[in-house]
Amino acid sequence: MKNFRIKLNALIRKLAFLAATVSVLVCSPSFATTTPNLDKINERGTIRVGMSTFVPWAMRNKQGDLIGFEIDVAKRLAKDSGWKVEFVPTAWDGIIPALLAKKFDVIIGGMSVTPERSKSILFSVPYSHSGVQLAANKALANGFSSMADFNSRRIKIAARRGAYTVQVARETFPKAKILQFDDDSQAFQEVLNGNAHAVIASSPKPEFETIRHKDQLFLPFGQRLSKGNEAFAVRLGESDKQNFFNQWIAERTKDGWLEERYEYWFSTLDWQNQMTASQ
Repeated sequence: MKNFRIKLNALIRKLAFLAATVSVLVCSPSFATTTPNLDKINERGTIRVGMSTFVPWAMRNKQGDLIGFEIDVAKRLAKDSGWKVEFVPTAWDGIIPALLAKKFDVIIGGMSVTPERSKSILFSVPYSHSGVQLAANKALANGFSSMADFNSRRIKIAARRGAYTVQVARETFPKAKILQFDDDSQAFQEVLNGNAHAVIASSPKPEFETIRHKDQLFLPFGQRLSKGNEAFAVRLGESDKQNFFNQWIAERTKDGWLEERYEYWFSTLDWQNQMTASQ
């Protein structure tokens, strides 16, 4: 009986996989005639997802479990495809090398599409559109309200090492000194400690932190510094995976699920009571 259930579950996964693949073939004329990379995931029955923790994309709750927008996205992708999901937490500045080294199958981690990254990895269509914002120290940046105020050699701006925000900081404030840290929390702490004038990060982190530390931080600009296009990332040549993910994103965009999940994690703090005080 146990062997029968195992075989039945495997058959169900394969049928779900075949149904999704047929859907991709119908909707994507350019889809590859073979699916070797998808076949590997299907045979394993588990999709391995590379990600890095930063609020509210992916984080640990009080029980130590991963939650967040990206976690919801990866879990729903796996469920719809008949797979289990294995998360592989990875330092952000090493996440692309880890993908290329085949440590996991895909990056689902709020990664913005950039021309430079596209030289080494293959992006899906965007599934979310966040942005970059700057939060400043009230004491050090008192009276600052323009881009020029922060574009000075005496200004220090903190950012997450290896993130798209570093590029935005350098392009927007070329004269400022950019301080890089391993995660957003360290970058914000540097500003809270008075060691940097401002911190640049993906929204809604600056907005959330400004609410939490309203006596120390403020948002000098009413509009975001840039708008991002976040996408899944796979290795070059893995067009079968790219097309499969594109179709899934199209379906979840059409039925409103991606928008609903994004609004929950980025426009509310309803999830905050799940977190420890340090996050």
